[in-house]
Amino acid sequence: MVESRCGLLCSECKYREIMKCEGCLKIKKPYWDKKCPIKNCAEGKKLEHCGQCERFPCKQLHEFAYDPATDSEGNRIEQLTDWQSL
Repeated sequence: MVESRCGLLCSECKYREIMKCEGCLKIKKPYWDKKCPIKNCAEGKKLEHCGQCERFPCKQLHEFAYDPATDSEGNRIEQLTDWQSL
């Protein structure tokens, strides 16, 4: 089941309950900022997630997925690859 545009597993997010976040598939504006460029890009292309994009994995997603602040170490890209087969 797809949980986000960027490959984040919302079901495992430690902020989900604290921030009462339903995940980017269901919210218009993220709680962490005014907008999310990854969410906006996927939705602008009418994609369920970035793994469906012809440019996957693009530079923007790669930088986001390997940002030390997110601690994902590329896990998001691996998850999106798994979601491609859904």
